[in-house]
Amino acid sequence: MMSFNNQSSPYPVTRNATYAKKGMVATSQPLASQAGLDILKKGGNAIDAAIATAACLTVVEPTSNGIGGDAFALVWTKDKLHGLNASGRSPKNISIEAVKKAGYEEIPAHGWIPVTVPGAPGAWAELSKKFGKLPLTEVLEPAITYASEGFPVSPTLSKYWKKGYNSFKKHLTDDVYENWFKTFAPNDRAPKAGEIWSSPDHAKTLQSIAETNGESFYRGELAEKIAAFSKENGGFLTAEDLAEHKTDWVDPISVNYRGYDVWEIPPNGQGIVALQALNILKGFEFTEKESVETYHKQIEAIKLAFADGQAHVTEEGNMKYRSDDILSDVYAETRRKLISEEALQPEAGEPTGSGTVYLATADSEGNMVSFIQSNYMGFGSGLVVPGTGIALQNRGHNFSMDSGHVNALAGGKRTYHTIIPGFLTKDNQPVGPFGVMGGFMQPQGHLQVVMNTIDFGLNPQAALDAPRWQWMKEKTVEVENRFGHHLAQGLADRGHDIQIQLEPNSFGRGQIIWRDPETGVLAGGTESRTDGTVAPW
Repeated sequence: MMSFNNQSSPYPVTRNATYAKKGMVATSQPLASQAGLDILKKGGNAIDAAIATAACLTVVEPTSNGIGGDAFALVWTKDKLHGLNASGRSPKNISIEAVKKAGYEEIPAHGWIPVTVPGAPGAWAELSKKFGKLPLTEVLEPAITYASEGFPVSPTLSKYWKKGYNSFKKHLTDDVYENWFKTFAPNDRAPKAGEIWSSPDHAKTLQSIAETNGESFYRGELAEKIAAFSKENGGFLTAEDLAEHKTDWVDPISVNYRGYDVWEIPPNGQGIVALQALNILKGFEFTEKESVETYHKQIEAIKLAFADGQAHVTEEGNMKYRSDDILSDVYAETRRKLISEEALQPEAGEPTGSGTVYLATADSEGNMVSFIQSNYMGFGSGLVVPGTGIALQNRGHNFSMDSGHVNALAGGKRTYHTIIPGFLTKDNQPVGPFGVMGGFMQPQGHLQVVMNTIDFGLNPQAALDAPRWQWMKEKTVEVENRFGHHLAQGLADRGHDIQIQLEPNSFGRGQIIWRDPETGVLAGGTESRTDGTVAPW
């Protein structure tokens, strides 16, 4: 077995790593994990299980994702890693000038202006078409059943549902948001833990997507309803925007970190931030995890990588620098030299040359999937298309209103995207999928779980349970309340503005599945900060 698979967790946990041989599904919601496992037992592969789980999560965890969101995936199958970019583009007729004419100097978080074309249904259809074994009608059946018959709301879900409801009730008072409240707060409040919530409209929409392999969403009855709702309320999204949506297969990008290849989706995703930080950190030696020196260097590296990401990353065709330039060893060395004993104020360099669900699946055939989808900022835009249950995302909120910025708002463009799936290989063989959801925490979570695994030998559950930190801006760093006080003090002594955060969900929610190359045994970990479950077979 790999050395990090057998070690017990040194942190307080509710469970140790989970082991299985035939298959595994790891998600933040038990019912979704079980749905994916049921598909494996019906003869589906890891790709089918990922689709089933993702669709199910739109029902059983609507606080984090929905049918109207985006998705990305890394798929290991047939001895190769494949990348899927299923993020949607901005409406063709939107522009900085049009948004300013509507009375906004900044892109709002809610309403029609930040709505981009949803990519998740296209992701499910494309994955099923290219690599799936079972028909989409069978794969989406668990999600359809839960939406139609209802399910008992889980504790963490109810907490964030209430938080979202309270915020929307206070701020979203226009009639355009009425359908959100009818759908997600039918009793004029968020459902409590253990209460049954259902969405028959959601079920009918999933059925339509299943029966048409996603076509109805982009070029059929669902597209017509979305476009009509947009037109009625002055939105920029049109039927033409939906019809022109395309899900793209892309070549994943990677860096080699101490003999392991760490893989991410290329921009417009922010996975490149995690890779650049690891590329900087591989020039240092780390002998102790719980040390001020280790945390200081990690924080400084992620600050430098984020400064570059926020200055240079957008859709690849609009970037000034190529991914290879940003991830070059030469550039990593120039950034590494900026790290001293004191906290720095990060600035972008010049290279030469977020509410989300994450899931991981694996099967006995060797297929493994790293999949992530989101509406962004919890429930997204606050808009639900009448009669469909479709909660629309607000990804356009990440565009810049500065016309000179690489990520400037423009029609038909993909924005800088926070959601990122990760994958680990060694010697061209799969180790497995990993991910940590949660807005701009995601690259930071990727860095921390990769180093916990490779540098410090922690098993999947321990790698996730370890106390986390999150760089926020400038020299401000939040740490979990169980983060060592002496470590927090040591970082403060080096100039970091350390703030203790009591809310554990602020630090992301992750899943990991590793495969032993000799035995094929799967080792999984799930997030202890939420209702996460590993379903083994």
